[in-house]
Amino acid sequence: MNPIIKIENVSFKYSEEDKTPALDNVSLNIEKGEFVAILGHNGSGKSTLAKLINSLLLPTEGDIIVKDMNTRDDDKLWEIRQTAGMVFQNPDNQLVATIVEEDVAFGPENQGVEPDMIRELVDRSLKAVDMYEYRKRPPHLLSGGQKQRIAIAGVLALNSDCIILDEPTAMLDPSGRSEVMETIKMLNKEEDKTILLITHYMDEAVQADRVVVMDGGKVQLQGTPKEVFKNIDQIKKFGLDVPQVTELAHNLRKEGISLPEDIIMIEELVEELCR
Repeated sequence: MNPIIKIENVSFKYSEEDKTPALDNVSLNIEKGEFVAILGHNGSGKSTLAKLINSLLLPTEGDIIVKDMNTRDDDKLWEIRQTAGMVFQNPDNQLVATIVEEDVAFGPENQGVEPDMIRELVDRSLKAVDMYEYRKRPPHLLSGGQKQRIAIAGVLALNSDCIILDEPTAMLDPSGRSEVMETIKMLNKEEDKTILLITHYMDEAVQADRVVVMDGGKVQLQGTPKEVFKNIDQIKKFGLDVPQVTELAHNLRKEGISLPEDIIMIEELVEELCR
């Protein structure tokens, strides 16, 4: 089966004068139903990659294929954006209506979907993110986490197969972050949505199926969270942290306590120490 997103030798420069590209010969496949977290410090190229997948930018070199559609194909632009829906960092930038259900309906209305079908899409999308009871509320009265879930519902109403989230929890408090992450995991596991999560929170990345670490516009590391986070020194070289529990286990190993190198969850560390 073809990957839902295929990134083939993609490079990108914001202007011809740029000496170093924002993305430098990146190749990456995202499989249908996969939950992939992309990590990297500011300027690593991760947000540029998200915009390229969503056709907000076009590659300087190489190709991006979204569900067998090339992002360079103008005729497929809206279909690509419908297939790979994007959720941005600040939910206020994505909310356009004065009532929650009207906001979620905005995308399908612009696609010319029949009114009865719009009603069904809106209700289903709001129920999927557990926001149906707020459908008559003004978005500005909601919390940050609730607003972000409404933004995700707006993408779901477009019937997107893949949801790209560009640091969706960066502006949220811990409670809001937890709400959004639970929603993302539910959509991945229960709705079989492909998730591409760009984040700088390690505790979010460990919940993914695969972690991709970017630096200098290149993919530097990728694998399961356990495979990636055991490379502590290398990850720190890229200006990133590892999960706190991984760091603690690393320090305990240095003190002579025998522990596995791939601990990424508190429960794993407790279990090993209790042994």
